[in-house]
Amino acid sequence: MTSAAITGDLCLGHILAVTALDLSDIAIIRHTYTDNGLRSPSDLTAEKVLDYTRTQGINNKLGKTPQHLWLIFMADGGRRSRLLTVYENYGELLNERSETHRYFDLRPSNALASLNRRLVVEWSRDAVNWVKSGASASAFPVVEIADPEVVPFPGFDRVLITHAELRDVVEDSRYSAWRTALGAVQGIYLIADTNTGQLYVGKADGDERILGRWIAYARDGHGGNIALRDLAGLDSTHSRHFLFSILRVFGPSVPTKRSRTSSAHSLPASTA
Repeated sequence: MTSAAITGDLCLGHILAVTALDLSDIAIIRHTYTDNGLRSPSDLTAEKVLDYTRTQGINNKLGKTPQHLWLIFMADGGRRSRLLTVYENYGELLNERSETHRYFDLRPSNALASLNRRLVVEWSRDAVNWVKSGASASAFPVVEIADPEVVPFPGFDRVLITHAELRDVVEDSRYSAWRTALGAVQGIYLIADTNTGQLYVGKADGDERILGRWIAYARDGHGGNIALRDLAGLDSTHSRHFLFSILRVFGPSVPTKRSRTSSAHSLPASTA
């Protein structure tokens, strides 16, 4: 199938209608990256996605008798949501139930298989509502049906991105080359606060690498750094002023003195 962007009034419901799937028997589920689940794009393997999806809270929004067909989407930057896969639900495995979780017998389905990782819809504004019925999700606009457009890695010395762009780097499938590069090296990085002129220098070493450190910043804006966390306490959106760049990189085999990368040093603007 040739990659092609689709715009206009096409909605998810139109696609489901063509497949003759029963909307009442469909659940639309949207995953996001979390510390206790799918942590980064590298976790989007068939095994990890299945294991994460089949594990559900006792009283979550899927209800007591969830639908038979589960369409699994992944946050793809903003409200964009990309179809990962589709499962058929053969019911709860009661022998595995715990006090806090239920476990379901999910099996990969061929439904919409040609659209896996290609279909992108725009989720509703209540993005925290991670599960929708087929009927309520049928109005979701189709953003595109296309293979992810690859964004080439520019080189370590040319990385200069905002916090919003950083979130795309760690979440969006188009930035796989970036994640490969950043996950391969240790290094010294710089965070510039364009609002105050303050500079923060940090080090990512050991197994964490630059990618691991920057994933933390992408999630909450401060990555555990005390100075940045204090700014977030004053203004939770302050990270929009941050620019991320790389000062120096080291190969993974280069020994470094281990330090807490979460304690990046703050420098006055004049030291830049």
